[in-house]
Amino acid sequence: MAAGNSEAERQPGATGDTVLMADRSPVRPRPAAPLTGQERHAFTVVRLFGTVGALFLAFGSLGAGAAPVRNPVLELPVLRLFARIPTVSLAVALTGMAMMVIGWLLLGRFARPGRERMAGRGDLYRTLVVWAAPLAVIPPLFSRDVYSYLAQSEIVHRGMDPYALGPAEALGIADPLTSGVSNIWKETPAPYGPLFLTVGSWISAVTGTNITGGVLLQRAVALVGLVLIVWALPRLAARFGVQPTTALWLGAANPLVLFHLVAGAHNEALGIGLMMAGLELGIRRLPVRVKGDSPPPLARGEIPFIVLGATVITLGAMVKIHAIVALGFFGVMIARRWHGRLVDLLRAGALMAAVFVVVTVAVCVGTGLGFGWIGALGTPGAVWSLLSPVSELAQLGGVLGIALGLGNHTASLIAILGLLGYGVAAAITVKFLWDSFRWRYRPMIGLGVSLGAFMMLHVSMQPWWLLWAVIPLAAAAGTSRFRVVATAVSAVLALLISPTGGTFEGRSYVVAQAHLAAAVVVVLAVLVVHRVAPMVFRRERRAPIGG
Repeated sequence: MAAGNSEAERQPGATGDTVLMADRSPVRPRPAAPLTGQERHAFTVVRLFGTVGALFLAFGSLGAGAAPVRNPVLELPVLRLFARIPTVSLAVALTGMAMMVIGWLLLGRFARPGRERMAGRGDLYRTLVVWAAPLAVIPPLFSRDVYSYLAQSEIVHRGMDPYALGPAEALGIADPLTSGVSNIWKETPAPYGPLFLTVGSWISAVTGTNITGGVLLQRAVALVGLVLIVWALPRLAARFGVQPTTALWLGAANPLVLFHLVAGAHNEALGIGLMMAGLELGIRRLPVRVKGDSPPPLARGEIPFIVLGATVITLGAMVKIHAIVALGFFGVMIARRWHGRLVDLLRAGALMAAVFVVVTVAVCVGTGLGFGWIGALGTPGAVWSLLSPVSELAQLGGVLGIALGLGNHTASLIAILGLLGYGVAAAITVKFLWDSFRWRYRPMIGLGVSLGAFMMLHVSMQPWWLLWAVIPLAAAAGTSRFRVVATAVSAVLALLISPTGGTFEGRSYVVAQAHLAAAVVVVLAVLVVHRVAPMVFRRERRAPIGG
C-alpha cells in the first residue's frame, strides 16, 4: 500500500458507522473468494504443521524452558523425564520453533493481499487458538521476566514501594519469589507502570508464593491483552483498507506474539492490546474526511469516543510507557478529520495531553503507587542487548579503544550512543507525525515506524519489543513495503533467541547437538508437507490488485 497517497476511502466500519480512513489505499481491497477444496486441504495441512510445532515447543519447554528454581515439573510422572534430558528437550523445542515459523510463513500464502481467494477471518481465529493453546499452560520461555513481575507485584501487595526497592531488598534473597528473578534484576526497581503492578498485586493476593499459580495468572493477563489485539486488529484493518485476514496473520498469528506474549507472558501483550483497542474506540465515530473536503458536523458520540479512546491508550501507557506515542498519531487523525490546519493539530494535541494527564494522575493516585515509575523508566538500560545496533556499536567502540591503548570506554559510549539513539528515534517520530498530518503517510504507519525506531535504537532491544511496531503496521500496511519488512523481521527475530532458561552447566555442545537434531527433523517435516500438499510450495501468479 503506497505510503504517499493522501486521500481517504469511504468505507463503512465493522459496526456500520462511517469511520475515518486515515489515508487512502490506492486501491480498495477486492472482496476475496473462499478457498477452493485443494487450497482448503493445503491450508489445513499447514495449520496442522504449525500445531505439531506448538506441541513440540510445549513439550520441549518442560526441559528447556525458563523453569522456576523449585521446578514443579520434577514432580510430574513421565513429564519430568524432559527435565532430565536437556539436549533432547532443547532439540524438541527448537524443532517446534522452526516448524511454527515455517508454518506461519506458509500460512501467509493464504492471507496475502491481492489474492483472488483468501482464508477467512474465522480460519485465522481457529489457527491462532490451536497454536496458542499448548503454549498457554507451559513453563515460561525465552526469558525470566515473568518472575520479576511476580516479585515486584508482591512488593506492592506487601505495601512497599516497587520503584524504590528491588526484590532482594524488599522480599529478601531467600524468598521463593526472589529466587526466580534473574540476578541482574534482583536489586533494581520495577520499570513498569502502576496499572500493571496493581493488577499484579491482585494476583499476588490470590497466589502468594505459589510460583506456578502466579505464572499462569500472569499469562492470563497477557492473554487478555492478546484478545484485545485480536479484537482491534481486523476492525482497524477494515478502516484502513487492509484485508482483516492479512492483519490477523501478521499481527496476531505472528510467531513473536506466540513465543513471547503467550509463552513468555510478557506484559507487552496488555500494553499493546490497550493501545490498539484505544485507537479502535477513538476513531469509531469519526466520519470519513478526504483531503480538501469541508469537515462535516460532529457525529453523534464523536467527542466521547475520542476521549474514551485516549483514556484506554493512556491506560496502556500505565502498563508500558511506549503506548504514549499512539496519542500523538491519534491526535493527527483527529486534526485531519477536523479542518486539517495547524491550529487543529494543536487543539487535538492539547486534548490528548489533557486526557493523558488526568488519567495518569488518577491511576497513580488511585493505586497509591505515585509517580515513582517515571524515575525507574531507565531500569531496562542496565542490560546491553546483543540485538541492539546501538549496543553493538558501543561495544565495538570499546574494543577499538582497548586495541588502540585508549582504555575501555564501553559504558561511556553506551550512555552517549543511547542518548543519540533516543534523539534519532524522536526525530523520526516528529517527521512521521508531520508527514502524517500533511497526508503523506497513514498515521497508523507512522505509529508503527516510530515505535519501531524507539525499540531498535534502545540499548536493551529485545525481539518482542518489535511487536510495538509490527502490530500497528499489520493494521494499516496491507500491501506496502512496511508489511514485507515486518514479516522478514518477525521471522528472523523469532528464531534468534533460544527457548532455554539454563546454561546447561557450560556444556556448549548441548546447544550444537540440539540445533543439528532440530534441523534434521524440520527438513523431514517440510518434505512430508511437500508430499501431502505440494501446492503450498508452488509459485502462484498474483491476481491484479484492484477493484
